Amino acid sequence: MSVNLDDVRIFAAVARAGGFREAGRAGAMRASTASEAVRRLESEIGTRLLNRSTRSVAPTEAGARLLERLGPALAEIESALDAVESARDRPAGTLRLNVPTVAARFLLPRIVPPFLAAHPDVRLEVTADDGLIDIVAAGCDAGVRYGHTIEKDMIAVALGPAVQRLALVASPTYLEARGRPRHPSALIEHACLRVRFATGAVIPWSFARDGETVTIDPPAALVVSLGGIDLALQTAIAGGGLLYTYEEWAEPHLESGALEPVLQRWWARLPGPSLYYTSRRHMPAALRAFLDFVARKRTPRPPLEGRGARSSRE
Repeated sequence: MSVNLDDVRIFAAVARAGGFREAGRAGAMRASTASEAVRRLESEIGTRLLNRSTRSVAPTEAGARLLERLGPALAEIESALDAVESARDRPAGTLRLNVPTVAARFLLPRIVPPFLAAHPDVRLEVTADDGLIDIVAAGCDAGVRYGHTIEKDMIAVALGPAVQRLALVASPTYLEARGRPRHPSALIEHACLRVRFATGAVIPWSFARDGETVTIDPPAALVVSLGGIDLALQTAIAGGGLLYTYEEWAEPHLESGALEPVLQRWWARLPGPSLYYTSRRHMPAALRAFLDFVARKRTPRPPLEGRGARSSRE
């Protein structure tokens, strides 16, 4: 049997108030609306619940038994709804995020610890996944992607620098042995360490400078998935070839001198990372708190220009 819970609630209000008009005034509804709700409920369960006269309304025996059992149930429902309403103003519950590996490693560590400290009732679940998944189908509240990969029907909020770069790097020993390329087209003569998308396609290398754009598919001495970027970095440090990757991955090794920037003025610029979600309506309190926290904490990150042991000759 399926009944309308609003009809059940209205029946209880009428029975307690002793009349449709009285219940209507208490619940800000018309007496005719209350009468129709009770009539609908009686029809649905096939039992008369109220005896009606021109002067009074009183529960039948069946109505009295139902009213007695409804009391605790309706109180529990009201308590549950009050808890949800309270949570709207006091963030609590689980927030599920799907993020790429690079964001999990370099972006979220600056955000997650202070966010959890500020909101101890929130439980954060983060899945690091380099595939372009459907966050709704995956049961996530929000995700992190780079601007050009976010669907147009999503709402996106900047989570880091508006622009990021890809860094072409190699070890000093490799560059001394193989020479420093002066133009992206020269990379076809070099050993290159490539990265593969989750779809299986190997990511092409694109460069831009002064209005000129060059996209090449250089020979690969090594191909790794996005999750294997550490292997590619260590291979580059060991002199195994040139690597083109997010500058965050390369930055510590550029600062230490283990890697050098190559063709730095050609490095491609990409839209920075954004937190994206489906709708602003009825947003979970934990997600709203995370968005507000990100808005307060977000600071621009300086570019890598000029960092590293030395810039390549271009």
